[in-house]
Amino acid sequence: MSEHVEPHFQEELELLKERLLAMGGMAEEQVRAAVAALVDRERDLLAEIEAGDEPINRLQVEIDSLAFRLLALRQPMAVDLRTIVAAIKINSDLERVGDLAVNIAQAAGRYLDHPPVKPLVDLPRMADIAQRMLREALDSYVRRDTDLAQAVLAQDDDLDALKTQVFRELLTYMFQDPGTIAPSLELILVSRHLERIGDHATNIAEDVIFMVSARDVRHALDDDALRRR
Repeated sequence: MSEHVEPHFQEELELLKERLLAMGGMAEEQVRAAVAALVDRERDLLAEIEAGDEPINRLQVEIDSLAFRLLALRQPMAVDLRTIVAAIKINSDLERVGDLAVNIAQAAGRYLDHPPVKPLVDLPRMADIAQRMLREALDSYVRRDTDLAQAVLAQDDDLDALKTQVFRELLTYMFQDPGTIAPSLELILVSRHLERIGDHATNIAEDVIFMVSARDVRHALDDDALRRR
């Protein structure tokens, strides 16, 4: 009987990865659609985005159930154990990305109650970076590619810089015209949600590095700073 366990285990692991990729694709599409609806001022799409969160929530339950069943029945060791634990953590990050896409749609809906403040250039750029980080982080998980995971970590600075740029520019508009304060705050909120999506992609990349190499990079920068003191 034991000789049949390993193939079944590997099949279940592959299924786990497939479901995570499907969930990641849904979450990424939700983010893309929410920002597109904001830029194109398509209010009708916003309700669809909020409704689209439900399939992501269902997948989260399915993935957790599969992962916990693998832990309980297979009792994996070493890298297989880290792979399943990483899947559980990634699953949570992807669910939060879905929630953040809904948050973006809600902020966009409030923004559309006002005249446009400015042409939206940096927010779509932030969305592109956040989506790419998410996609590459998931690819690095499936391929066990720590170089790609490191590349995801490196992109987080670009996202942070754009968020700061959005904030500073909108602050100028708010100072010049108090009538732009309310819609500008909604755009600042969108930028923060996009930055948080990048943080979740970063979490996934860090989990991949730990999964493959058993190396925890979450506090590496803090450790370097302490050594330089």
